[in-house]
Amino acid sequence: MTTQPSFEPRCAHYAERVRESFARQGAMQTLAAELAVIAPGVVAIELPWAPGLTQQHGFLHAGMVAAALDSACGYAGFTLMAEDAAVLTVEFKINLLAPAQGERFRMEGRVLKPGRTLTVCEGRAFALNGSREKLVATMGCTLMAVTGRDTVQG
Repeated sequence: MTTQPSFEPRCAHYAERVRESFARQGAMQTLAAELAVIAPGVVAIELPWAPGLTQQHGFLHAGMVAAALDSACGYAGFTLMAEDAAVLTVEFKINLLAPAQGERFRMEGRVLKPGRTLTVCEGRAFALNGSREKLVATMGCTLMAVTGRDTVQG
């Protein structure tokens, strides 16, 4: 992962909040995804290739790539949000650059511009084969901090 500006989290236990919220995500459990990196403004999620996640040619389905990238970007933004805030994606655009063919995949989310209400992130998806990695998708993502709701869980 490349360097980026340093961001200060607004919540001292941001990593714990990310882990707890991620554990509640049924979608990421379905993908057998795991948190690989949690840092202020940065989250990486890794998942294995599995037949149930592929399209007709055996590549990881674009919908799976998008879901995991969305979560990586969302949690990257969540690391910088206030303790009483939850995160929701309000927009994303994905560019599929190459077939997602690999043994494993790493989805990286990075905050470009944090804000009190809106946060802008970028995501990158890599196919991993042994020690080789290939960029297969990029994402631009806008997040919204949600506060003041009783059902907010992150």
